[in-house]
Amino acid sequence: MSLEPMRLTLALYQPDIAQNAGAMLRSCACFGVAAAIIGPAGFPSSDRHFRRAGMDYLDQVTIARHDSWRAFEEWRRASARRLVLLTTRAEIAHWDFAFAAGDVILVGRESAGVPDEVHAAADARLRIPIRPSTRSLNVSVAAAIALSEAIRQIGPRDEERR
Repeated sequence: MSLEPMRLTLALYQPDIAQNAGAMLRSCACFGVAAAIIGPAGFPSSDRHFRRAGMDYLDQVTIARHDSWRAFEEWRRASARRLVLLTTRAEIAHWDFAFAAGDVILVGRESAGVPDEVHAAADARLRIPIRPSTRSLNVSVAAAIALSEAIRQIGPRDEERR
């Protein structure tokens, strides 16, 4: 599936937990954002499996599946898309970053984040500021926060204005 018409893409790096992936895909459907799943996933990630799990918005989200990080990177570089990584290791807060149409916002595995190779490939690394006494947000919550800030900055499409 081509993702070029989408203003933003949320990429899930080797997701571990089907319920979190489902929540992120639902956010993509609701926000009008494309999704990319970078394999291997820790669960079956076909449309059939998502439908069986009750993902009722599946027809409203464009999902590209990449068998590997290398395949995803080839697509991203060929389409000249900027990679924005959400990570607890970042210095820049998500609200201090200037998002742009075409950005790919990447979230890591729930169990391990992303490896150094993926971290290094990012054009920007962002964190969502949270209280120091807490470790991290759920990945699907973090993705929704970053997507909403990116959309706020870029501005909604005409059909999204109400």
